[in-house]
Amino acid sequence: MSVVEKHAPGSFCWVELGTTDAKAAKAFYSALFGWQPNDIPMGPAGVYTMLQVNGKDIGALYELDKNMLEMGVPTHWMQYIAVANADDSAARVKYLGGQVMKEPFDVFDAGRMAVVEDPTGAMFAIWQANRSIGAQITGELNTHCWSDLSSKDRARAQEFYTDLFSWEPRNQEDAPHQYTEIWNHGRPIGGMLQVDKDWGSVPSHWMPYFSVADCDAIADKAKELGASLMVPPTDIANVGRFSIIHDPQGAVFAVIRLIGAQ
Repeated sequence: MSVVEKHAPGSFCWVELGTTDAKAAKAFYSALFGWQPNDIPMGPAGVYTMLQVNGKDIGALYELDKNMLEMGVPTHWMQYIAVANADDSAARVKYLGGQVMKEPFDVFDAGRMAVVEDPTGAMFAIWQANRSIGAQITGELNTHCWSDLSSKDRARAQEFYTDLFSWEPRNQEDAPHQYTEIWNHGRPIGGMLQVDKDWGSVPSHWMPYFSVADCDAIADKAKELGASLMVPPTDIANVGRFSIIHDPQGAVFAVIRLIGAQ
């Protein structure tokens, strides 16, 4: 097990599930991935549940409150991206045509964050670490290993994120949906693809991938636990086998068995 000590700026550093039923979500993901939930009471704000593998934090979940539900916030996985300075990055988001949905604020002494929207409508969070770097394990089995952006304007999104995080995009024009691989500090961390017109009203959005030992077995188990498959187990040439899953409350995520993974 490789423990992360620091996330380089521009890296995906945390994944967080906002759900309509925290109790049910904890049961689902614990059964699916073996995650251990660690509830942290937050007073009037409710409970924030750390999700752990071997006692190390890999993500979190919380229950959407009444105000969020009234605003139409759906069950969703939020991706956090590490930055050196949350205030500077939030200002840069605005300059580049994005929107800051929640201005930078301190999360106790854990760090400083903001919730933002890119120019094509995809939401994500930025995280300036203090006492908490975010995920203590990534890229291992049953942890976050990749993030994909499905965008209604891939070219605009590529321009925005490249300027904001200094990502290196590598376009694969012959791939389905004109895929762009994202590199950060010399390694691949995610990708971007164009939302197809055949997808209907699907908005621009980020989706996390979790590494698994057996894609088919996990997909079958997810269905047994009440989830549905948006994409059944499918091979990606020279990469691995993946599936996209709707959890029982409606949040979307992917699992992947990477070629060469232990």
